[in-house]
Amino acid sequence: MKHNKVLITGGAGFIGSNYVQHVLETSQDEIFVLDKLTYAGDLKNLEGCLDENGAHFIEGDICDDALVKRLFEEHLFNRVVHFAAESHVDNSITGPAAFIETNIVGTFNLLQNAYKTWMNGPQDLKDDFQNARFLHVSTDEVYGTLGETGLFTEDTPYAPNSPYSASKASSDFIVRSYFHTYGLPVVTTNCSNNYGPNQHKEKLIPTIIRKAISGEPIPIYGDGTNVRDWLYVLDHCKGIKLALEKGRLGETYNIGGRNERQNLYIAHTICDILDEEQPRETSYREQIAFVTDRPGHDFRYAIDATKMENELGWRADENFESGIKKTIRWYLNHKDRLL
Repeated sequence: MKHNKVLITGGAGFIGSNYVQHVLETSQDEIFVLDKLTYAGDLKNLEGCLDENGAHFIEGDICDDALVKRLFEEHLFNRVVHFAAESHVDNSITGPAAFIETNIVGTFNLLQNAYKTWMNGPQDLKDDFQNARFLHVSTDEVYGTLGETGLFTEDTPYAPNSPYSASKASSDFIVRSYFHTYGLPVVTTNCSNNYGPNQHKEKLIPTIIRKAISGEPIPIYGDGTNVRDWLYVLDHCKGIKLALEKGRLGETYNIGGRNERQNLYIAHTICDILDEEQPRETSYREQIAFVTDRPGHDFRYAIDATKMENELGWRADENFESGIKKTIRWYLNHKDRLL
């Protein structure tokens, strides 16, 4: 017997597809994946997840309110896990409109339809939806940038610096308002940089791997000293599932890997592993090339995951060095994902 009806938005994307697979392996929930299949979504990411015992797939846009309304009315979801978002910072600089539409308006559509389905009115959940939950997946970029020291906590003031992070910050605030105004049962997670299988080729780690094995220059912004906190995608998915099931309503949980690494270190590590896995006459490090820095490039992100660890018992299983080996081997076995 299926326990919950779960709508997973953006489930054909990088993190969403890994979450779909994780939930199918660890629960009896009935899964519905809604994805627009933009450049960042690919049904290949859901191979093995859409058979007769797997998830139901719906191609569609969260900005299409009529579609979202019809899906809630037809399937009566009692869980929403909201991944769908425009997320590439460079794209938000050249074309911010799509980020405003998807990340803000799309999130509003989901919240409003969940409210209409689950609640009689403010602070009044319907009897059939007493255990309903809306999990909103966000990013550490809403907090802005850090100097050499310090960590982002759940109490860090928001200070987004790109159109992408500003649109995610806006969506976080709308989610918050639906809890405080209406009592909608929401939980928000803010994660650090993810990596692992199914990540789109435009992102830093797949780009380094792709450029390396194709013999092209490996582009590194500025001097490569920008720092990110890296989180293996399966560890993130486990955290999301925990927050959905056990998180306190209305709360935010930061999910970070405690794996701060400079971008140049990332490139060096990948090149060194490729030297072992797929050796050439010269090291892949010789392909590293520094390029003009991104406008408004945040210097450092790092998350304090203490609240998540203490309240929910979550721990990252992978450190960066173990997770990156798994990631590189996955891409070497799925080189078509880098084309």
